[in-house]
Amino acid sequence: MHNWFELLITIIACVNFLLLIVMVFLEKRKPQYIIAWLTVITFLPIIGFGLYVIFGSGLSVRTRRMIRKKSISERDIIRNIKGIQTLEEAKLDGILKDDKELVTLCYSFGSYPLPGNDIKIFTSGIEKINSLKKDLKNAQKSINLEYYIFENDRVGKEIMNILCDKAKEGVDVKLIYDSVGSRKAPRRFFRKLQKAGGQIGEFFPPFMHIRLINLKLNYRNHRKLVIIDGKIGYTGGINIRDDHMGRNKKLNPWRDTHIRIEGSGAYGLQNIFIDDWRYCKNDNTPPKSYIDQGLFAPPNIYGSDTVQVINSGPDSQIQKIKETFVKMITNAKERVYIQTPYFIPDDIFISSLRIAVASGVDVRIMVPLIPDKKTVYLATLSYLKEMAEMGIKVYLYNGFLHSKTILVDSNKLSIGTCNTDNRSFGLNFENTVIIYSNKLNEQYSQIFDKDISNSKEVGINYFQKKRWITKFLQAIMRLLSSLF
Repeated sequence: MHNWFELLITIIACVNFLLLIVMVFLEKRKPQYIIAWLTVITFLPIIGFGLYVIFGSGLSVRTRRMIRKKSISERDIIRNIKGIQTLEEAKLDGILKDDKELVTLCYSFGSYPLPGNDIKIFTSGIEKINSLKKDLKNAQKSINLEYYIFENDRVGKEIMNILCDKAKEGVDVKLIYDSVGSRKAPRRFFRKLQKAGGQIGEFFPPFMHIRLINLKLNYRNHRKLVIIDGKIGYTGGINIRDDHMGRNKKLNPWRDTHIRIEGSGAYGLQNIFIDDWRYCKNDNTPPKSYIDQGLFAPPNIYGSDTVQVINSGPDSQIQKIKETFVKMITNAKERVYIQTPYFIPDDIFISSLRIAVASGVDVRIMVPLIPDKKTVYLATLSYLKEMAEMGIKVYLYNGFLHSKTILVDSNKLSIGTCNTDNRSFGLNFENTVIIYSNKLNEQYSQIFDKDISNSKEVGINYFQKKRWITKFLQAIMRLLSSLF
């Protein structure tokens, strides 16, 4: 018996050492991530190893290589579209004069500054869906959708019926859904679109299509994209699900943010969709043919707003969206307003906030008072306590806040799918839109002020008054927050 116990301890030690080698040298994980997983594996050796295999192991080299092989540079596409400004022309044009560094950084990530857009902001699911249904019904040539959650419920059936009708009319309809996020919707629900003449793609489908066996379930396509006729785009936090329409009594009111872009800004969203479609369907269509197909409508002036569309995912070592946010924050002169349902930043993001507030910038962070994921919320509270100690104003929205927005100074605004947490920055496939606009910045500033009126500001005392068991759980969840 004694010998068997020693053998077990030896095996566990060897497994831990091998996993350490893999995380450090092959996957090149960050120290806090390695420490968190080693803690789990040490205290829960057998269960911990299983959890690591399912949730912790990185994307395979083969998968990363395939995703990169199928991707098309946004700049390569846009160079073939007549009438688009060059980068230097865009930098000298209007509002971009003051943001050359940010524009150049985003351009280095492959994102082109796209002018002449008309942008509408939605703050509720019903508002967004009503607008989307109208645009879908008016589509003439193409409809491309990509959603983390596309549910087989009331709103999901409404949208699916419209898509099927448009496909029968001869409109080219394509839909990508995430295997994990949309796991509750049966496959026959999506096959309806196929039968109507549309096409579907499942992102990271499970082994043998058995949803309980998915070794990539930790890597989710969290994007929400719609591109219609190559000139109208939607993105933001709102999925196709009744919860997001405010129909969940436990998470009510549901406050979210989504945008509709009409103009060349749709190019960036379209490019992300095409990349994901090419990977899902192993599509080798030559890049220029997408323009010939009309998926990138000729540029036109619909409004005065310029945007850059940023995407990121675990297929890249560069966390593009996080680095864009850090640049926005460290360059801020007046204010930084953040809304996010989960606030679990890394040291670099925390440092950028510390520098901003120490430099006299008005930094405010708003999260929900009612959480949908209690373990993640405990870690969020731990980080918010640190923010309050730094002098940042912390607000708890009286309901569930699902918005993913960052407002900076008087002319910059980010709206997208990316939360302020480690999962969104490093594990999920995400996108956000950087909007350069005084008008929309002021509009969202007023929205933020209205949200404050429905929130309560909390300081250090709020966190200090928590029970000891809550503080203990917060510390544990913070330690393991790299795994969420």
